[in-house]
Amino acid sequence: MTLQTADIRLLQVFEEIYKTRSVTRAADKLGLGQPAVSIALGRLREHFDDPLFVRIANVMEPTPLARELEPQVSGTLASLEQVFGYRSGFDPTTAERTFCISMTDISQLVLLPRLWAHLRRTSPGIHIDIVPLSTDTPRLLESGEADLALGFMPQLEAGFYQQSLFRQRYVCVASADHPRIRNRLSLKQFEREEHAVVTTSGTGHLILAREIASQGITHNIALRVPNYLGIAFVVEQTDMLVTIPERLAEVLEGRGRFKVFPVPFALPDYAVKQHWHERYHHDPGNRWLRSVLSELLSSAGRVGTRRT
Repeated sequence: MTLQTADIRLLQVFEEIYKTRSVTRAADKLGLGQPAVSIALGRLREHFDDPLFVRIANVMEPTPLARELEPQVSGTLASLEQVFGYRSGFDPTTAERTFCISMTDISQLVLLPRLWAHLRRTSPGIHIDIVPLSTDTPRLLESGEADLALGFMPQLEAGFYQQSLFRQRYVCVASADHPRIRNRLSLKQFEREEHAVVTTSGTGHLILAREIASQGITHNIALRVPNYLGIAFVVEQTDMLVTIPERLAEVLEGRGRFKVFPVPFALPDYAVKQHWHERYHHDPGNRWLRSVLSELLSSAGRVGTRRT
C-alpha cells in the first residue's frame, strides 16, 4: 500500500490519540475539528479491523493491537519528519570537495590564477578539475561529471541554466616588432597581412568568421591552431596578426612584446556565460561555486540567470 498524504494524517491522528488518550485533545493538538478526528479514527478501525481505542472511564485506552502498532507508527512519523526537514548544507570554509569545470583555454588563462588564489584564501578544502569545453560538455553537465561550463555555448538545449558573466569583444594583436604595423591598424592592413586563427569551441570565433564573410572582408588565413595557449608565441615571433578576445589580450599584453588594436571594422560583442544543468540548480555547493565565478568575472552591474 502506497503511503499518501491522507495516510500520514491518519498516522498522526493515531499517535495523538495514543498520547492524549482523548479524541478531543488529539483534535486540539493537530488543529483539526473533533469530527475530522473521529472520521479518521473510523478509517483506522476499518483498515485494521480493530477498535484500536476503547473508552474506559472517559479515557480512550489502546487495544493490544494499538500497543503493537504504536512503536511502528511513532518511528514512521519520526522518519518522515527527518526526511521532510532535511536541508543540504555547504560550508566552503570546511568542505572537502572537488568541482569539475569545463572551460576554454582563454578562461584558464584569465580565470584560473584568480580562482585559485580565492580558493586558497577562503576554501582550502576545495579542489578543481578542468576539462576542455567541447561538444561533449552538455552530456558531462547532465550526468554530473562536470559541475559548470564556462564560455560561449549558444547550442545548449532545454534543461540547462545560464548566467551572463561579462560582455566580450575582439581586438587585433600584432608583434611589437611588426615591420609594417605601427601605431594603428587600418582595414587595408588587416586585409593585406597574414593571420593566425584559433578554432577552439566555446568561444565567439564563429561570430568573427561570420561577420568577416558577411562584410566581404579579405581574411588571409595562414595558420589555424586548435587553442589559444600557443598563439601568443606565434604572433610575437612572426608578422602574422591574430584577432582574439579582449580579456585574453589584456593578459598577454603585459607578458610579451605585443601591440593591441581595435578591430578595424564593425564587430558585435558577445556574452560569456556559465552554464549548469537543472539537476544541480539547487545544489548548495554548485550554487556557491557559481557565485564565486560570478564575483570574479562579472562586469559591474547586475547579471541575469535564465533557463534555456
